[in-house]
Amino acid sequence: MIYLKRVALEIKTIGLYDLILQDVQKIAGKNRVSEDEILEIMKKNPQILEDYKQINVEYNLSNIHLRDIDLDKIDSENKDEAKKINENLQHLREIEKYTLDFEQSSTLVIIFSIEFFVLFSVQYFIVLLDLKEWQLWIYSVFASSVLFAWLYAKKERKIYATNNEIFEKTYEETLEMISDLEEKGVMKKSDLIIEECEEHV
Repeated sequence: MIYLKRVALEIKTIGLYDLILQDVQKIAGKNRVSEDEILEIMKKNPQILEDYKQINVEYNLSNIHLRDIDLDKIDSENKDEAKKINENLQHLREIEKYTLDFEQSSTLVIIFSIEFFVLFSVQYFIVLLDLKEWQLWIYSVFASSVLFAWLYAKKERKIYATNNEIFEKTYEETLEMISDLEEKGVMKKSDLIIEECEEHV
């Protein structure tokens, strides 16, 4: 559901992907690369595409480059399947953030940031406010917060894993359904492709 020509164009022309473009240029061994060269490099180096997808997810941009099917153009016999495809596409867009590796997610960054703040506060209370008699109590609060953060991170990791599984299953199911409608001559997948991202314009 990702349109590789769009990926190549965006890597070449949009500043958000400059680090990826630099990697592509390094692989190509030159500063100016065409979209076709980017496509070739992506085929041989799948990490380039993965980096593109990760940046999109981090910036809440979708890697699903398909628009919903216009149900008014679908005959009644295939309308239910087309409606299901639209529902799946919407669901995929909603849970797409879970395709990120949990260790790379903003959730983990937030957890560590809060823990850093708590640690700084603990040190502040003990050292700067001279609360050494409360030291044991303050450290026990910090230890509790670390335990809570660990349990929360564990729970979030499980949510990421579960939703990633759902995403993969729904993604494959939706591709099969689109292919099925295309084989029946009901629609063309090419008509659904979003060739450029409106968020970048």
